[in-house]
Amino acid sequence: MLEAKDYNDKLLVSELKNGSEKAFRSLFDLYYQVIYGYSISLLKSKEAAEENVQDVFMKVWQHRENLNLEQSFKAYIFTIARNQAFNLLNRAANDLALKEAVFYESQKSHEYGDYSIREEDCKKLQKQAMKQLPPKRKQIFKMSRKKGMSYEEISQELGISINTVRNQMSKALESMRVFFQVHDEII
Repeated sequence: MLEAKDYNDKLLVSELKNGSEKAFRSLFDLYYQVIYGYSISLLKSKEAAEENVQDVFMKVWQHRENLNLEQSFKAYIFTIARNQAFNLLNRAANDLALKEAVFYESQKSHEYGDYSIREEDCKKLQKQAMKQLPPKRKQIFKMSRKKGMSYEEISQELGISINTVRNQMSKALESMRVFFQVHDEII
């Protein structure tokens, strides 16, 4: 028994075989994100993944008359995406200039930029989370995490029990964890 999505895909593929640009656009809209995500997981580059997706759908359009209605369209485009990504990676491995572009330059600029932005956002978020802590708990947290003091050293310096230090650290970490979960869209 066909599920609704499978039936819808078969209907769209059937229309695409007959040259329907509207059906092609619908299939593109349905599968763009998943093919892009798959391509990025293989190629590790936004630009290369974007190009791969465009090439996948270009091949679909060029070979639309040969589409098999009995074959899963999703499996078909994933196979094209995988094969094209592997072809690009093979060419990159044999071509020094392409290797640098794919493996080094795109990664360096992409990851460094993303990393520095994420790191900056995380630091801001951590400061905000620490501001939410009660003063004594904040002090204990800073002594432990910033100064690297043991719970025993903190308890001696503040004149409180180790259990109190342990409890305050546990509460500090929990409230910061909750704060990060609430603000995770920043990260």
